[in-house]
Amino acid sequence: MATCEVCGNSYGMTFEVHAQGAVHVFDCFSCAIHRMAPICEHCRVQIIGQGVEADGHWYCGAHCARAEGQAGIVDRV
Repeated sequence: MATCEVCGNSYGMTFEVHAQGAVHVFDCFSCAIHRMAPICEHCRVQIIGQGVEADGHWYCGAHCARAEGQAGIVDRV
């Protein structure tokens, strides 16, 4: 059994996420999201969907990117 790196639960059905050369072990998607999802640099929400990356900064959407001074970013309708 492996142990979830977020909650510490030892569980027979953990799963691994391989990202940027590291291996992470989780027991549920909630823990994986908690550890892996980027955080909007304006409103601080965890970005579970597409998000917007501008100049190396992550935002939940164009409205937050514009609020932080990023120009020319629009949400798709």
